[in-house]
Amino acid sequence: MKLLRSVLFVVLLYISMVVLGIVFLPALLMPRSVAMFGIRCWARVARWGMRVIIGATTEIRGLDNIPAGPVILAPKHQAMIDTLLPFLFLDDPCFVLKKELMLYPIFGMYAAKVQMIAIDRSGSTKALKDMTRQAKKAVEQGRSLVIFPEGTRLRPDAHEALKPGIAFLYKELDIPCLPVALNTGYCWPAKGIMRHPGHMVMNVLPAIKPGLNRKVFMTELESQLASGMAGLLPERELSE
Repeated sequence: MKLLRSVLFVVLLYISMVVLGIVFLPALLMPRSVAMFGIRCWARVARWGMRVIIGATTEIRGLDNIPAGPVILAPKHQAMIDTLLPFLFLDDPCFVLKKELMLYPIFGMYAAKVQMIAIDRSGSTKALKDMTRQAKKAVEQGRSLVIFPEGTRLRPDAHEALKPGIAFLYKELDIPCLPVALNTGYCWPAKGIMRHPGHMVMNVLPAIKPGLNRKVFMTELESQLASGMAGLLPERELSE
C-alpha cells in the first residue's frame, strides 16, 4: 500500500507540474509575480498530496525570526519539498541553484522567468562573482535569497562541509542570514520514489547578524544548523 501511495503521489506531482506549466504559460509574458503565483500553486499541490496521499503533514516554524527586508535563507537540504516550501512564506524568493536545472522542461522556463540564480558549482572565482552580481540585483529588488549551503540533498543523518558560496554571499550582501533546520528527508527521501507518513518540519532559526568575519560566520552557521537538527531528531519517530 505504501508503494502504491508513493507512486500515486509522484504521478500527481509531475502531472500537476505539466498541467500548471501549461495553464500558466501566459505568465511567461507577464510580470514575475504571476509566474510566482503559479509556482506557489504547485507548492500547495505537493504539500496537499503529501498530507492526503502519503499521510505526511508539514509545519513551518520560526517565521517570527524573519526580519523585515531581504535576508539569506540557508536551509539544510534533504528533499525536493525543501525547494517548494519557501514559496509559501517568502514573498518573492530568489533561489541559488545549479545551472543544469535550467535545462529541465517547464522547470527551466519558470526558473528563468522568476529570475533564479543559476550557477556553476565549480566554486571558481568567476562563478562566485557572477553569483554575487545577480544576488545583489535581487536584493536591490527587495528579494530574499535561498541557498542550500551544503549544495546537495543529503540523508537526514548525513553532513557535508558548507560550500564557499554561502560565505561569499554573506560577506558581499551584508544582510542577515537565517539557518533553517528540517527533517523532511524522513518522509521524502533524497532518492527513490518511496514516501513515508510522518510530520515534516522546516524550522527557521534566529538570524545571524551581518558583519561577522568568514570564520566566525561559518562556525555560527554550522553550530545553529547542528543544534537545530538535533532538536528535530525526536520527530523522526513520527515518520517511521
